[in-house]
Amino acid sequence: VQMAASGGGSVQPGGSLRLSCEASAFTFSSSDMSWVRWAPGKALEWIAGINSDGTTVEYRDSVNGRFTISRDNAKNTLYLQMNNLKSEDTAMYYCSKGFSGGSRGQGTQVTVSS
Repeated sequence: VQMAASGGGSVQPGGSLRLSCEASAFTFSSSDMSWVRWAPGKALEWIAGINSDGTTVEYRDSVNGRFTISRDNAKNTLYLQMNNLKSEDTAMYYCSKGFSGGSRGQGTQVTVSS
């Protein structure tokens, strides 16, 4: 299982970012996927999940309405569109195999600060 997230960066509150995660070494199109994040001093936090064909998505309450998870099975890529970012969204973001989280790959840092 190999996954590498990208697209992170530093933005001001209210800004947007789109994260991508390229997956390999497993059958991406048959796998439920999710995004999780980790901030120093906090527990790992599940933020969104999507089933294998993209027809079912779920979000944690704190990002619902601001974040959108999606996937392109032809490209073996998972996405996370993040709008109206808040300082509390600052964290390292990882894509994860499994709807509720699981094995993770390389993360990408998101910093929201004025």
